[in-house]
Order: sequence, then structure tokens, then C-alpha cells
Amino acid sequence: MALETCGNCLSCLLIPLALWSIVVNILLYFPNGKALHAASYQLSNYVWYFEGICFSGVMILLLAVILITLECSVFYRCCQSESCNKTYRSFLSIVLALLGVAFSGYSCIIFTLGLIQGPFCNSSDGWGYIFKDTAGGYLTDYPAWSRCTEPANIVEWNIILLSILIALSGLQLIICFLKVAAELKRTLCGTYSVFVQVTKYLR
Repeated sequence: MALETCGNCLSCLLIPLALWSIVVNILLYFPNGKALHAASYQLSNYVWYFEGICFSGVMILLLAVILITLECSVFYRCCQSESCNKTYRSFLSIVLALLGVAFSGYSCIIFTLGLIQGPFCNSSDGWGYIFKDTAGGYLTDYPAWSRCTEPANIVEWNIILLSILIALSGLQLIICFLKVAAELKRTLCGTYSVFVQVTKYLR
């Protein structure tokens, strides 16, 4: 019962997470608040995937709006009976929530890969991914961060923002999983209830 009740508010939680994801992803394009490096394409290749804007941002936002609409009692009727209509809405919600799992899961993977690869920066060897062969070891090797001379503080900038994006997409993933579980429980219990009623009627 608690899961079903919680399922009604899960979709609303996706909206602020999606909006924050868009904002944080946009900040990745402006290290230290400057657009110079974005204009000259001197940013990590994973940043240009637009994951936080497209998948864990706009797509999750659209899914959340549709899910909230489905939960409203004024949604279109597909059947003559109310139980059939609720089952149909639950089925659509499950499909949309699974799409949310795919979108947020894919975004989480891309953000993680970007964090492991490290930033695209200028060093004594020129522009490049100087931490790509460390397998993420640079994250705790603080003295090595100073090897990136341009953009200024790019290592800290990338680590903080990508970590936030990983957390946001991870929360979206969990919420979408819970939404699937809530709708499955609602659908299966509703179907079982109808089955019991039909069985009693036939007897």
C-alpha cells in the first residue's frame, strides 16, 4: 500500500531532478563562468554528448509530465470499465518509467566515463586528456591536478559538476525503478482482484 501511495508522488520528484540536471550540464560548458573554451571546442568530448540536457534533462522532464498526466483521473478512457482504464494507464506508466530507467541509466554511464577520463586541458605537453590512462586514479592524486594549466581549475570544475550529474541521474534511475515496481504492484493486484471477482461470479 505504501509503495502504491508513494508511486503517485514519484513522478513529481523527477521534475526538479531533471531541471537541476539541465542547469548543471550547462555549467560544464562554461569553466569558471567563461564561454571562451566552449567556443573553441576545448572541452571534454563527453561534455558534448549533452546527456544532462537531453536524456536526464528534457527527456526525463517530458516523461515526468506525461506520467503526472496519466495519474490524473481526467485522462482519456480506453475501455468502458474503470478497472480496464486504470490497468491501461498503469501499463503506459510502466513503459514510460522503463524509458526513464534507460535514459537516466545511459546518462549515468556517460557521466561516469567522463569523470574517469578526466578533463580536456592544456598542460606542458599541449592540449589533451592527460589523465585518461590513470583509470580515474587522478581523482585522489591532488598534486597532479596542477598539471592542467588551462582552463583554470578545470579538474575541480569537472569533478564537482560530473559528480553532481551522476548523483542526479542515479536518483532518477532509482525513482524510475520504484515507479515501475509501484505500477506493477498496482496492475497485478488490480488484475488479481478482477480475477477473483470473476471467479466468484462464475461460481
